[in-house]
Amino acid sequence: MTAEDSSNFTLRLARDARDLRAAQRLRYLVFVEELGASGPLVDHEARLERDAFDPIFDHLLLIDQRRDPDRLDDVVGAYRLLPSDRLAAGERFYSEAEFDLAPLRHSGRKLLELGRSCVHPDHRGGTAMYHLWNALAEYVLDRGIEVLFGAASFHGTEIGPLAPSLAYLHHNHLAPEGLRVRARPGAGYQPMDLLAPDRVDRKAAMAAIPPLIKAYLRLGGFVGDGAWIDRDFNTTDVCLVMDTARMSDRHRGFYTKGRA
Repeated sequence: MTAEDSSNFTLRLARDARDLRAAQRLRYLVFVEELGASGPLVDHEARLERDAFDPIFDHLLLIDQRRDPDRLDDVVGAYRLLPSDRLAAGERFYSEAEFDLAPLRHSGRKLLELGRSCVHPDHRGGTAMYHLWNALAEYVLDRGIEVLFGAASFHGTEIGPLAPSLAYLHHNHLAPEGLRVRARPGAGYQPMDLLAPDRVDRKAAMAAIPPLIKAYLRLGGFVGDGAWIDRDFNTTDVCLVMDTARMSDRHRGFYTKGRA
C-alpha cells in the first residue's frame, strides 16, 4: 500500500456478522490454505477459519474498498483483540489453553489479548501491518490497556530448526518474573532453553524469528517461559508480553504518535 492509494483503505472494528465472516475468510486463506492449520470449527466448504472465541473478541479490520464485499474478500488485514474487562467470571482467554496466565491475571492491571494477526498476500511488504498497528495503538490508548499479550507462532512443529531461535528468545528476552507466563505442562509443552547461550548464533537465530515477534521485541516486548506445539495450527507458539509502563520513550512514542 503506497501513500497515494491509502484513500482506498479503511480501518475499523467489525460491526456485524458479515464483517466477521470476511475476517474469517482472510484467516482461512492465511492460516488454513497457506500454513496448513485446521480445527474443529473450521468450515472448509465456506472457507472460514473460526473458533468459539470469535463472538467475544473485537476484530480490527483493514478493508480494501476496491474489493467486493459480497464475496467477503474486502478484508485484507485483521487482528483479534480481547480486553480483560470483557471476560465474565470463570471465562478464560484463548491463549490459556497453552499458557498459564496467572502472573498477568493476578497483576490487577488492564490486559489485552492479541491474536489471529494476518495480512492478505497481496498487501505484504507494504504498509498494511503498519496501519493495523497504528489502529491497535489507538485501541490501547482509548481503553487504558496496560499489558498486551498473546500467542505468536513459528510455522511448523519440528523443533530442531527452531531450536536456535527459541533458545535466543529464552536467554535474551524472557519476561521479568512478575509477568512471566509459562507454557502449560502437557503434550504440547516445549522447553525453549535448548542451547547454551554461547552456542546460539544471534544473527541466524534472529533471521529465523517471524517478523511479528521481532516487531514486538523492538517495542520492548518479552516472551514467556516455554513454548507450546499446536499441531492443529501446525505451529510452535510462544507467549508475547508487552508492558506499556516498561516501554522506553522511543517505544512509547509509537503509542502516542499524533496524540495531544
